[in-house]
Amino acid sequence: MYSTRVSRFVKAEASVVYRALLDADAIGRWRVPGNMSAHVHEFDAREGGFFRVSLTYDSQDEVGKSSAHTDTYHGHFVKLVTNEQVVEVFEFETGAPELRGEVTMTTTLAEADGGTEITMVQDGMPDSVSPSDNELGMRMALDNLAKLVEG
Repeated sequence: MYSTRVSRFVKAEASVVYRALLDADAIGRWRVPGNMSAHVHEFDAREGGFFRVSLTYDSQDEVGKSSAHTDTYHGHFVKLVTNEQVVEVFEFETGAPELRGEVTMTTTLAEADGGTEITMVQDGMPDSVSPSDNELGMRMALDNLAKLVEG
């Protein structure tokens, strides 16, 4: 198990970013790497609320964690601090033991000059997930989030 940390500045108020972290439609648009599409099955954005999301590779050459070309994960919201932080725990839906285990993702928002600094930390990612691929996916998602909130 390992941790990944990525940060990105966006030219948007923390309240705008926070809303995008907790909106199912927005999640389907930004929390997906550029080489995948998203489907939000379930999303109850409250402490204790559950979510379930599938990310499907655009290329048939890519192998998913849950099925041939798809990564599906489910989890719940642990902590929500308005305009400051979202803590969620998720796990992949998989039969592969090396991909099992809970991952805690903490997204923290800090007001910065003219915008917001977003920091995402994933703790407990299974070692069988490539750290460089995981970091790249997180960076792509933050780039998507920036495009969404900056308009």
